[in-house]
Amino acid sequence: MRRDNDKSRTGRAWGYTRDRLVRAGAAILAMVLIFFLPLTAGAQVTPGSEEAKVDAAWKAEVIDSVLETLDKNYVFPDVAEKMVKHIREKQKAKAYKDIDDAFEFSEQLTNDLREICKDRHLGIRFMPGITEADFKPDSLLSDEERKQQEDERIRDMRFENFGFYKLERLEGNVGYLDLRGFNPAEYAGATAVAAMNFLSNSDAVIIDLRENGGGSPSMIQLISSYFFDEPTHLNNFYYRPADSIQQFWSQAYVQGPRMTDLPLYILTSSYTFSAAEEFTYNMKNLERATIVGETTGGGAHPVDGFGFVNLKTMLRVPIGRAVNPITGTNWEGTGIDPHIAVSKDEALDRTHVEALKKIREGVDEENVKARYTWVIETKETLDNPATVSIDLMKKYAGAYGPRMVTLEDGELYYQREDRPKYKMIPMSDDTFIFADIPYFRLQFVADETGKITEVIGLYDNGRTDLSPRNPGQ
Repeated sequence: MRRDNDKSRTGRAWGYTRDRLVRAGAAILAMVLIFFLPLTAGAQVTPGSEEAKVDAAWKAEVIDSVLETLDKNYVFPDVAEKMVKHIREKQKAKAYKDIDDAFEFSEQLTNDLREICKDRHLGIRFMPGITEADFKPDSLLSDEERKQQEDERIRDMRFENFGFYKLERLEGNVGYLDLRGFNPAEYAGATAVAAMNFLSNSDAVIIDLRENGGGSPSMIQLISSYFFDEPTHLNNFYYRPADSIQQFWSQAYVQGPRMTDLPLYILTSSYTFSAAEEFTYNMKNLERATIVGETTGGGAHPVDGFGFVNLKTMLRVPIGRAVNPITGTNWEGTGIDPHIAVSKDEALDRTHVEALKKIREGVDEENVKARYTWVIETKETLDNPATVSIDLMKKYAGAYGPRMVTLEDGELYYQREDRPKYKMIPMSDDTFIFADIPYFRLQFVADETGKITEVIGLYDNGRTDLSPRNPGQ
């Protein structure tokens, strides 16, 4: 592989983060954003290809560049020293001698470094298309270049709706937000405010972070502010390069109503990482939210990126650490354990039921309480339907006035006149619900001999209607 001419011993390195928060002392917590810079058009190099072949000199130069950068910037100097020693020992033992593919070498070097630091934020990537223009520091950018970069960032974030994937009102007036990323508030603030105002009409709120890999502390600060009455100390970050600590507090002012008294639930998975973990950790330790799902990924270090342009290689370096004001520590390497441990696939349904039960606890009116009970029973039935024998289902099949019940392939179906046909889901031996008609149930009534004589339509507002079985059925 051809390398740019460079008289220095190590590759040229410039710090970089996707939203440039480092320059303001607030490094982005994103897990992978800085590894997805635009590459030079036409650069199509694949693992194992001739263009990816590297020699001993290139590998030695990458190692020198990486170790020097880690020694100066990694959040824990003593761990950086151990990493340097570990890699030098491997280099001396010729552990990399037989690796001639740049992609494989970058992956192996990353794994070897993580043997010591256990830090999933740290990583090396071979990026054959990068140029110096990709890594030019802010101070060297022209106004036109700066505007172009910002326009590209905004375009990319807008395409993902700034991480706000879904906003919904679930049954029982439970607000739901599927948030896939914490984009910087300077860009995503208006979208966040709109989402928070939508949720403010709910009786409980679920924020889904199961597919959220990280982002910016500024968005954590903005969203968190809607759940506290007064400015609240959320988190601190220590940054090694500046030897400084930055505090993050909830904001004294938000646009729209706050949700300080609403039950708040946060959904997590093993993919939940970095800034998504910070939001979860903050809310858990402030006892403001119930966490439901899986233990999170365990990444608590803000990162900076360094591009060794002549080597076509990029290094992601954790330069700081979170220091929670309550625990004095963070979630690095351990993740955050949920209050209610369930698989990621079960988390939303389980949380919806938990939220409805919590809302019901605060209701005094019996008719209102019954509405919540109705929804809870429906959700629980959908998750775990009853079992009804085939003999009993055969007894139910028949015509009941305008209502028809049929048995097809071991399942009961309900249809009223020329309306659609719906599958019947057993809630008990004699009562059935419908996934697509949440406000309606059907109950079968038998006489003293066990013969089915009628069906009763049950409605969530307490209304009922009766349909006798047709003669001869």
